Amino acid sequence: MKKKASLILALLLPVQIILIRIISGFPLFIEEAYSKGLYPILSRVMRISLGILPFSLGDLLYTFLIIMLIRWVLLRSRSKFKNPIRWGINALAVLSVLYACFHLFWGFNYYRLPLHQALEIENEYTTEELVLLTERLIKKSNELHLELTGNDSVKVDIPYDKNELFVKTLEGYDNIKKDYPELTYKGTSLKRSLYSLPLTYMGFNGYLNPLTNEAQVNTIIVPYKIPTTASHEIGHQLGFAKENEANFIACLTTMNHPDRYFRYSGFTFSLRYCLAELYRRDPEQTKILTETINPGILKNYQEVNDFWLKHQNPLEPLFQAFYNRFLIVNNQADGMKSYSYVVALLVNYFRDVENDF
Repeated sequence: MKKKASLILALLLPVQIILIRIISGFPLFIEEAYSKGLYPILSRVMRISLGILPFSLGDLLYTFLIIMLIRWVLLRSRSKFKNPIRWGINALAVLSVLYACFHLFWGFNYYRLPLHQALEIENEYTTEELVLLTERLIKKSNELHLELTGNDSVKVDIPYDKNELFVKTLEGYDNIKKDYPELTYKGTSLKRSLYSLPLTYMGFNGYLNPLTNEAQVNTIIVPYKIPTTASHEIGHQLGFAKENEANFIACLTTMNHPDRYFRYSGFTFSLRYCLAELYRRDPEQTKILTETINPGILKNYQEVNDFWLKHQNPLEPLFQAFYNRFLIVNNQADGMKSYSYVVALLVNYFRDVENDF
């Protein structure tokens, strides 16, 4: 019976792959049936039930899976990989179950309608509009920076501890839900990752566990980056799977946050995106605009760069390349390099909002 079940599960793997490839061609159906239908129910149940745990069950699950994988490899090597058909079927059966759970609990969100359609924001902009937005963001970032420091050459230090940052992240979503009901967040499951140190050396700020729907934040990173990172991961929890979409949501919630430190984090985060895209189009104009940014803001940027340089290692590019490939396979053609779409959303958002910040 066990062998038969394993064979059936193994045979279902290619069937799943083909079906998902077909279904992915119907984003409107996925949007209505899954992203706005089944997923919100599943995710809220998982967040409510696991959010009460003071630790990350998802991290423990990953630990268990890694241990089982190591054990499996050791057992196969001891037997000199005899009976390949038998253990091959068992391996495919496990992959089939994980593949199904990944898509059922979260992964179908990769194939939903683009965020600009869900939030009714345009997706086109000109270089002139980008320059105007960059100037606007510089002005607001400089103002916030001076409010917080009183000195244009001093970097901003976030005065909150990690728990306070998590609580205030939720306040950002409460504040934005009136204008964007799609971003209503109920059932909190935002946690420190037990793997913060490994994540640091892998080059990641955090991640969403698709099997438990827990938002994991690497709390070793510079505190200045935690507001946008935590907001980004909640964006994933709400069903916006693509990295560029979660980044825009992080911008949206932090720029509109009632707390000045969060707004500073959000505006400078958005500014950095615009500078990166503008540099791709017009390096000289980018240089001119950068000279108008408060030195203290540039010190915050440098603080983040220094942190990641300090933790660089030979394996980091491999992890980054693997994740980049994962994104491309899951309907994100640009992989981790997705500045243009985030900037398009920002340009059109600022074009539409009445409040001049």
